Amino acid sequence: MVLRNLVREARKRAGLTQAELGHRAGVPQSTIARIESGARTPSTDMVERLVRAAGFEVRARLGDPDPDTGSLFSRTLHRTPAERLVDATRAARFVLRGRRQMRERPRG
Repeated sequence: MVLRNLVREARKRAGLTQAELGHRAGVPQSTIARIESGARTPSTDMVERLVRAAGFEVRARLGDPDPDTGSLFSRTLHRTPAERLVDATRAARFVLRGRRQMRERPRG
C-alpha cells in the first residue's frame, strides 16, 4: 500500500497523467494503473524508476508505524468471506482486462 501511494503521490505532485508518467519511465500506462490500484506490487527498483521519472527521488528513513496499516488489516479481518471473495474477483477481473488489452495493443 505504501509503495502504490508513493507512486501516485509523485505522479500527482508532478501534475502528470498515468500515461505521461508511463511514457517518461518507459512503461505502459496500464502498469501505472495496476500499481496505483494495488493490483500489482511494484519492486523497489520500479518505484524508484517511476518516482525519478516524475522528477523526485526516493529517500528512506525509519519512522513510527503507519496507523492506517493496522486499520486496513482490521477492516479486512472484519469482512465476511463473501465480501473478500467479491473484492478478489474484482481485482482478478481488473488484471485480466489489463492483460487482454496488453495483448491487443498494437506494437510499434
